[in-house]
Formats: sequence, structure tokens, C-alpha cells
Amino acid sequence: MQSAQAPLLETRDLVKAFDGLLAVNRCTLQVRQGTITGLIGPNGAGKTTLFNLITGFLRPAAGAIYFRGERIDGLPPHKVFRRGIARTFQIPRPLASMTVLENLMLVPPEQKGERLWNVWLLPGQVARQEEEIFAKAMSVLEFLDLAHLRDEYAANLSAGQKKLLELARTLMCDPQLVLLDEPGAGVNPVLLRRLVAAIEELCHGRGITFFIIEHDMDLVMRLCNPIIVMSSGEKIAEGTPDEIRADERVLEAYLGGQYLQRQRP
Repeated sequence: MQSAQAPLLETRDLVKAFDGLLAVNRCTLQVRQGTITGLIGPNGAGKTTLFNLITGFLRPAAGAIYFRGERIDGLPPHKVFRRGIARTFQIPRPLASMTVLENLMLVPPEQKGERLWNVWLLPGQVARQEEEIFAKAMSVLEFLDLAHLRDEYAANLSAGQKKLLELARTLMCDPQLVLLDEPGAGVNPVLLRRLVAAIEELCHGRGITFFIIEHDMDLVMRLCNPIIVMSSGEKIAEGTPDEIRADERVLEAYLGGQYLQRQRP
């Protein structure tokens, strides 16, 4: 059994190179259960590559990834997903020709109605499961203030609504850990406040852990604790928002100094 002090997610000396260029260079970090952990750094620091390694879209050249104490590096994405890790992408990937509701109802794996013979042999079970999935989907949409868009095609949503839809899709399988890649990008202030409130409620109220890549420093400093900083594929700093603001390496080399100097008293 995992101890209370053990990390939910851990990478150890993780390495990934593309054409000889080290995108992730012996990266070791931990994400603790019950946190909203931020991941920041300049473009090309290796943040999205790290997410792709954790979620099985890429395989590491060296190192290991542990989730709840078990190694997951090398598992395909669908098996990582079934372990309880869900993710969103920097550019949302909804099923554009389907409605918002349909996007959610397709998420749960191993639905009885996916097998043709079950429709004929087990119609009652298929109908009951569909009703349960529908009820859950509607509950998620209501939580994220998307219920009024249930019958809208995903292609017609605004950028912010698509970000909320991506988060909604992750919630359909009760994840333990959600990886968000730039959730604030392109989102208007009203929807961003809703997104932030949802993340905080899901973490502190429902126990879902978040690991978030974000370039909006105001958002990171307000939402995340701890914050991990990457550069050139390595973790170079970790701490509270105040500690990151005071870290000279972060201040000068990785955030350009302007934001953090502005935040100092």
C-alpha cells in the first residue's frame, strides 16, 4: 500500500532525445497526491515531451516513471489512462463533428453497447449502462456550466469552451491524476475563472491531483503549489510561488525577470 508520504507520480532520470537533441535530460521530479503542481519553463524546455512520456505517447530512452509506486514507462496510452491518468492537450482535440454530450459519452471504456451481440443478447444491461453514462455526463456538464451546450457540435465551441470540454472528458473516468497542457491559453477571463474554480474544487473537494503546464505566470502563481521549473530538459527549481519568485536562476534565465520583478514588494 502506498504511504501517505509517497509521491503519486515520480520520474527518475528520465531521458528522451530527438535526432540527438536532448528534449528531456535526466529529469527527476515528483507530484504529490492532493496538489495542483505547476510546471513552467521557456519554450523548448521539454515540458510537453515530459507529459507525452508520462502518458505513454512517447517512450523514454532511459529512466523510469512510477505511478502509485508502480512502473508505467513503456505502457501504451490506453493502459496509462486506465491506471487513472488523464490529460488534455495544448490544442484541444474534441471530436468536432459530434455534440458536446456525445464527446463525453464516448469516453468510458468497455461499454457493453460497443459489442453488437450485446445489443441483441443483453439489451437491458446495455440500456442501463447508457443511462448511467448519460447521467454522469450531464452531471459533469452541469458542474462545468456546459449543460446548455450539450447538443452543440464541438466544432462550434469557443476556445475556452473547448478547454472546459477537454476537462469534462477527463472526468468521465474518475481520474486520480489529470495533466493539463496550457489550460489558460486562449481562454477569455470569464471562462478562465470558471476553469480555475473547477480545478480547485476537483482537487480540494474531490481529491483529484493536477499537474499543469502553463505559460501564464499570473495563473500559475495563483493556482499552483508547488511549482516545478524545467529548462533544457532538466528540473532546475521547485518550490512555493514565493520561493520561485525569489529564485534568481528562474528570475533571470527562465522567466525573463519581468514578471517576478513586478511581483516583488
